Amino acid sequence: MRKRIAILAESDYEDLELWYPLLRLREAGHDATVIGTGSNEAYFSKHGYEVKVDLPISAARPENFDEVIIPGGWAPDELRRYPQVNGFVRKMFENGKVVGSICHGGSVLVSAGILKGMKVTSVVAIKDDLINAGARYKDEEVVVDRNLITSRRPPDLPAFMLEILKTLEK
Repeated sequence: MRKRIAILAESDYEDLELWYPLLRLREAGHDATVIGTGSNEAYFSKHGYEVKVDLPISAARPENFDEVIIPGGWAPDELRRYPQVNGFVRKMFENGKVVGSICHGGSVLVSAGILKGMKVTSVVAIKDDLINAGARYKDEEVVVDRNLITSRRPPDLPAFMLEILKTLEK
């Protein structure tokens, strides 16, 4: 069954962490929608690749999506500054929908206030932020805790996407 997945985007996203999930999800027959903050109609990655936004966060409704993925890079530091982004992620999590985060994407999880008691992983640079937000940090390629799936960095994308794709089979 075709599912709808939101992928959050902002400037300086990590190329592979946005494009690998986007293409794998579309390849698997799902509707992967790129959602931006509304500051631009397209964003450039850390290495200059452009991604066009399908929908601004102001028009995104959690009830219209089955999952959300937060890519890393420097983009999460921008994303987390938007209350609508944090509210979208929080509502998805509270409604039992899958929230996937890789690398610095965990910064958005902190600002969304959903980490208390959760097991997570991320790039080591934000480990202390996650712990201070109440999470239990694990240095593993992918960590699944209920409806939260987290991963550390681009080399972990195959394990991350296997877990994401498993949830879409249900």
